[in-house]
Amino acid sequence: MMKRRTGRAFRLPAAAALLAVLLGGASAAADGPLTVVSFGGSYALASQKAYHEPFTAETGIEVRLEDYNGGLAQIRAQVETGNVHWDIVDLNVADAVRGCDEGLLEFIAVDDLPPGPDGTPAEDDFFPGTLTDCGMGTIFFSTVYAYHPEHFPDERPTTIDDFFDMERFPGRRGMRRTPEDNLEFALLADGVPLDSVYTTLSTPAGVDRAFRKLDTIKDQIVWWQAGAQPPQMLADGEVVMSTTYNGRIFNAQVRENQPFVIVWDGQLFDNTQLVIVAGTPNLDAARRFIAFASRAESMARVGHYISYSPVRRSGTALISTHLETGVEMAPHMPTAPANMRRALHNDWEWWSDHGDEMNERFSAWLAR
Repeated sequence: MMKRRTGRAFRLPAAAALLAVLLGGASAAADGPLTVVSFGGSYALASQKAYHEPFTAETGIEVRLEDYNGGLAQIRAQVETGNVHWDIVDLNVADAVRGCDEGLLEFIAVDDLPPGPDGTPAEDDFFPGTLTDCGMGTIFFSTVYAYHPEHFPDERPTTIDDFFDMERFPGRRGMRRTPEDNLEFALLADGVPLDSVYTTLSTPAGVDRAFRKLDTIKDQIVWWQAGAQPPQMLADGEVVMSTTYNGRIFNAQVRENQPFVIVWDGQLFDNTQLVIVAGTPNLDAARRFIAFASRAESMARVGHYISYSPVRRSGTALISTHLETGVEMAPHMPTAPANMRRALHNDWEWWSDHGDEMNERFSAWLAR
């Protein structure tokens, strides 16, 4: 599992205000409004229902939701120009760590986060690796691949190897336009054991091996950037299978009656983190939002709308059914035991250290 970077003992100066909120909202003056930025689509809507709207109801602070496609570029531009108009942003862990190291984000102290429903301190209630110096984990999600069964009336894909097998399973593939996840998938499909993927990627020969495997399907790849694209590409027949986020496919299955099938073998297991943009004019309100979002109940409510599971142990027991359809959510979570049999946990430390180099290599590979 991932490890929280320690070595700094930072504490947010708003602990007293947070305590007042947690004890019943005695500090009731409205602040903000807050601009919260997320990845859009069904996940952003689930977050809005799960903790944005309840936060406004409890505190009177308006929350405005904006979408983006990830990364630090827009945050960096706002901080460097002193024109910060985003308050809270959903980031992947590697970006949260990199942004923290660059001074783009405010520090978040685990001692300032609320305990679990039974009083368990936050530090013990959060799963390992879901808290970083500037990031507070919210949900577990997975990058998987999914296919439309109409293209495979006989034999069907069941492993990550099958995604790269153009002979047995011909047709165009969808992949996100990024090296992250794609390099890991390529090595897994090339026979690298789960526990050796990042060791292999840490060598020039291993990186070459990953790109050689991607070469085998390169001319059949349709690149996507936004999470809403893979389900649409599958539905339109633009691709026969695509890497995607598990929650996007779940929503297409249960809300749109799409017959898509998720292949969990080789899933890339990860968590998102909420961060506070450095220099926000709404810092106190942003800290209150982080405290509210970090409650086990807030995280579990996300799992009532989309198949992403809480990063707090106490939140797991609060998952039940999909509120709109009544579908039992547990089997659809990336953390379900059957789905975790061959799961690879994304190594944010590796990507934080090697991300720039891999992005350059990937761009050069795309241009060939």
